[in-house]
Amino acid sequence: MRIVIAEDSAVVRAGLVEILADRGHDVVAAVGNAEDLLAAVDQHEPDATVVDVRMPPGYTDEGLRAAIAIRRDHPKTGVLVFSQYIETRYAADLLGAAAGGGAAGVGYLLKDRVADVGEFVEALNRVAAGGTALDPEVVTQLLGASRRTDGLALLTAREREVLALMAEGRSNGAIAATLVVSERVLAVLRYLES
Repeated sequence: MRIVIAEDSAVVRAGLVEILADRGHDVVAAVGNAEDLLAAVDQHEPDATVVDVRMPPGYTDEGLRAAIAIRRDHPKTGVLVFSQYIETRYAADLLGAAAGGGAAGVGYLLKDRVADVGEFVEALNRVAAGGTALDPEVVTQLLGASRRTDGLALLTAREREVLALMAEGRSNGAIAATLVVSERVLAVLRYLES
């Protein structure tokens, strides 16, 4: 199997290369950032990628966004996210992209929960063959995030408007003034502020 690895930690990256090479896989590129990952996938058209979530330059979600781009632009390339972090927003997008088409699989494993090397290699093989490999904690977090999102859908338009103003850090008085609330309600809000 031809593999591209994207991992910002040089030690972890070298370890993954060695582990996979020892098991007969061809690591065609091992890179340290998302931009180089996308270029390597374009150049080598691997069977699978192993991608960390947080990568340079921002160390937020660059790797996961790159994984989504790979799913879109190279649907036959399996994508295994291998990270310490669960990024629910983009993970849901990645899994949605996988469900929407393409023959390749997708996976999301947490580094500190992989019990042994064989388990990791088996998950990567499964993803490259079009299957899935999801850590149970990732599934739990995704379901929790969707429940929280569904709760927001239950709010009225006015409640969402108030919540948005609260998220901006506005005081009760400023919210009342913005929403043109009656003087009586404004007086109650002022009382509550003090």
